Amino acid sequence: MIDEFRRARRRKVPDTVLVTDTMTDSVVGRVGNLSETGMMLIASAPLVEDALYQFRFRLQDDKGRQQAFEVGAHLLWLDRASAPGQAWTGFRFIAVPADQAEQLRHWIDAPGGQYV
Repeated sequence: MIDEFRRARRRKVPDTVLVTDTMTDSVVGRVGNLSETGMMLIASAPLVEDALYQFRFRLQDDKGRQQAFEVGAHLLWLDRASAPGQAWTGFRFIAVPADQAEQLRHWIDAPGGQYV
């Protein structure tokens, strides 16, 4: 089942996109890449493998406007980075409002993106 999620097209995030845990209202890291079904997060806060999270982040659309996203996510894997206090983490989205899912799909498919 996880393979199915990894087949989704993943777009690199060229800018710093901070991710906030909505339960604690604290920044937990920044997005490395995004797909319709999940994201790779470079975590700067301790996270628990196999836990569920509610995150908020903003992406700039092709007109330069900031689009807000709030997603439910399941932490699938965690790998400590060489930088102290950082980890590479893989999340699968479990809840994305339909209108935000459409905006995310548009952002991923927009011209000029680089893909993993």
